[in-house]
Amino acid sequence: MSVYSIPSRFRRIENLHILLWLIKDSCWALNFKVAGMIMIVPTLAVAIYITWQTRSITSELIHNLAVVFWIVANCTWMTGEFYGWDEQISGGIGLRHIAVIPFSLGLIILFYYYIFLAPSKKFREKMTERTQELTDEVQR
Repeated sequence: MSVYSIPSRFRRIENLHILLWLIKDSCWALNFKVAGMIMIVPTLAVAIYITWQTRSITSELIHNLAVVFWIVANCTWMTGEFYGWDEQISGGIGLRHIAVIPFSLGLIILFYYYIFLAPSKKFREKMTERTQELTDEVQR
């Protein structure tokens, strides 16, 4: 059985990202508009940073890119709710509906991964090898 691991510096920033995301969503749930809007910046910035730092591991890159799209959609929806733009932009279409675009992009990326890449044993072996190389690099 193979064991999958990532460098601890990656895990630390991912844990920070969870904290930022929870703060942003708590602000949304509590209707703290200014704090919620401010929290978009660090939450999205850290998601983009995580995506960038894992760019050499395709499986991680794809999942982290999907998370970036998810956060963009989530922030779009939150903004619409905060400022009443949920149903008022054009013809009954609001930011909640616009949020479907980045949600869909994230899903398309993941469908591609799980339908075409993940089933390939060669791909999985390559990703395991690349992850080990990166882990070894970080430990030096």
